[in-house]
Amino acid sequence: MATNSDATNEKHSDDSLDSGAGQDTPWEKDLVNRLAFAAINEQRRARRWGIFFKTLFFLYLLALLYVYRPSDWDTASISTSKHTGLVEMRGIITDESDAGADQVIDGLRAAFKDKKTAGVILRINSPGGSPVQAGYINDEIKRLRKKYPKIPIYAVLADICASGGYYVAVAAEQIYADKASIVGSIGVRMDSFGFVEAIGKLGIERRLMTAGEHKGFLDPFLPENPTDVQHVQQLLDQIHTQFIEVVRQGRQKNLKDDPELFSGLVWTGQQAVELGLVDGLGDANYVARELIGAEDIVDFTPEQDLLDRLSKGLGTAAAEALVRISGQSRSLR
Repeated sequence: MATNSDATNEKHSDDSLDSGAGQDTPWEKDLVNRLAFAAINEQRRARRWGIFFKTLFFLYLLALLYVYRPSDWDTASISTSKHTGLVEMRGIITDESDAGADQVIDGLRAAFKDKKTAGVILRINSPGGSPVQAGYINDEIKRLRKKYPKIPIYAVLADICASGGYYVAVAAEQIYADKASIVGSIGVRMDSFGFVEAIGKLGIERRLMTAGEHKGFLDPFLPENPTDVQHVQQLLDQIHTQFIEVVRQGRQKNLKDDPELFSGLVWTGQQAVELGLVDGLGDANYVARELIGAEDIVDFTPEQDLLDRLSKGLGTAAAEALVRISGQSRSLR
């Protein structure tokens, strides 16, 4: 049987426990704070990742809209009157460049197809390149001229229009240039080098295994074989003959009787007019205004897809990073 003193002691003991339970010790407060901050940081990270993925998804949708945009989403649809279509051909003519056949032909087809196009200008600024790619463009211009006989096409030469660039230009109805433009280079070349004596001095032995008598012809590490040189010269002469024939067909009776025309030399735009290589002096605005009669110019030059531009940009950035890294590593040696 509990006495009054025992009951009093139990009451004091309970009160002390209750008062202790209502007060957190320092380590408990620290734990609570850590958990609270951890929860807040986790929420912040989740919010940041959410924003990142939403932005990425938005950019992905923009890329899809750009790639698969309707064909009438171009600057031509804004114009309400007749205009002059412009297609740029810039740089060395290769299958992967902006001056390649695929790029230029796509632009020309779009310009001719547009119902508001009164005439087309192909503005060329190219030192030449692949005769095959130039031939593709030349053939396509001729085809488009037959398909759209009411739409004239003019070639306007910028800084330089040489070799394959001029091969393309002669397919146009007329050619215009600046007085200081570089025009011509109607010829064919193949570059190589000889390294025979150098590897001999270095004590290097050339080992070449082939299947086919002439498979290793024009090997720069072996002495020239006259038979191989003659064969390649025949190829170059044949391509040169094809080039001359294309120029004669395009320029017809405009060319002057000058033996240097097809020698590979170049001339200024002013000299080219005198030789019959160019019809007159003038830029794209002059041709659009005075010859085509549609002063408004709409650019139909194809642009690379967004994904292609991004991939090339990333590739360039990666290459620059590698150069920087290699430069740093060399400096540490």
